[in-house]
Amino acid sequence: MKKSILTIALLSSLSTAAFANQAGDFLIRGGATSVNPDSNKSAIFLAGDNSTMSLSVSDNTQLGLNFVYFYDSNWAVELLAATPFTHDVTIHDPNAVLGVDGVKLAEVTQLPPTLSALYYVDTGTAFKPYVGLGVNYTHFFKEEFEAAPKDLGLNNLQLDGSFGFSAQIGADYKIDKNWSVNASVRYISISSDATFDVAGDNIGKATVDVNPMVYSVMIGYTF
Repeated sequence: MKKSILTIALLSSLSTAAFANQAGDFLIRGGATSVNPDSNKSAIFLAGDNSTMSLSVSDNTQLGLNFVYFYDSNWAVELLAATPFTHDVTIHDPNAVLGVDGVKLAEVTQLPPTLSALYYVDTGTAFKPYVGLGVNYTHFFKEEFEAAPKDLGLNNLQLDGSFGFSAQIGADYKIDKNWSVNASVRYISISSDATFDVAGDNIGKATVDVNPMVYSVMIGYTF
């Protein structure tokens, strides 16, 4: 009986050790990442005055990638990467300043690489929850007006890059020593100054507060 208890205890400890994160482990994750911008609208200013027009930014889902390096069983550093996200920018014009209320104004593409420090809670099981804090730089490119706004004289849309912070919660579930599944939710502070020309004059501007919630579901492999 004692031998059986010792055998079960030994197997249990070996199983727990196999699922534990180790110093020097390198984890790669890949899966779906959805960027859901803040639903608040960004006011547009024309020649320094509030025009009553505003902008909103649509959601987008792309292939997300994580690269995680473990310093020990609790602490790790993570780099978030992804294929470029493309968002529709909609103009809201309730007072018919330009007569384009609800029109798709433009498409913008962005990459939001984010570097985070993660802290894993030691549960002694295959379930590995964590919290993270990090810094983000978002690069905007391919800012292109749609045909209808161009006909109204709108062109030369530009969005500045954005530095901000991020915060997240997530969890890995270890299937075996190498494979795991992951889910995470993070907030990223993204705010960009947008400018554009109206009939050849650079008089349009808006501070676009994207500030998205970012949701990911991924498969991971640990080396």
